[in-house]
Amino acid sequence: MRTYGDGCPAAHALDLVGERWSLLIVRELVLGPKRFTDLRGGLHGASANVISQRLRELESHGVITKRRLPPPAASKVYELTEWGRELEAVIVRLLRWGARSAGMPLDAPIGTDALILALRGLFMPVAAQGFDAAFELWVGDRPFVAEILDSQLLLAPGRPEHPHAVIRTDPETLKRLTLGGRSLDVSLHAGRITVQGDQAMAERFLGMFRLPEPAASSRIDGEVSA
Repeated sequence: MRTYGDGCPAAHALDLVGERWSLLIVRELVLGPKRFTDLRGGLHGASANVISQRLRELESHGVITKRRLPPPAASKVYELTEWGRELEAVIVRLLRWGARSAGMPLDAPIGTDALILALRGLFMPVAAQGFDAAFELWVGDRPFVAEILDSQLLLAPGRPEHPHAVIRTDPETLKRLTLGGRSLDVSLHAGRITVQGDQAMAERFLGMFRLPEPAASSRIDGEVSA
């Protein structure tokens, strides 16, 4: 196993989770346990062999653990340990930092879990002032609770009891509506999203996320931006 051989805790942390795909595996487990096939679905471009190797490494480091679900599922799932869950804050800070790059690949595919975490990190509390609401957000076939109370966002797997609206869409459309500035009317007309309930409240909710301004020193195609 490669190591930096450096006594700095940051260097040691990179020894543990710095290999390619390791932190993205952690990202995929932040919202809850997953089967191997589900992990592969969110890790575009990673081979089964590489994912298996990274899972073994993360398990040996105590970052993740695996267990078998009881019947009738009886499937093996991977999940973060209590210590591993502390990496959620690191990932959210990292995505906020990466979002300030002028070279952010907005046209690249994004998985459901990655998008939900991005929305958590890019939520604008100032846009939610005086707006308390609950939404049932379906991304593909997965339901999420989206609640705003006192300018704070709760976005997690599940379904609220009394949503103001039920929103159903796919990850790409949700990304373009929240981070890409696409109009809700355009997506509704194209059949890429449905809204049952208060459409005006749903539209305001979708407008509460925004990419930050790019950092002045971020690079585009290897050149420093002006």
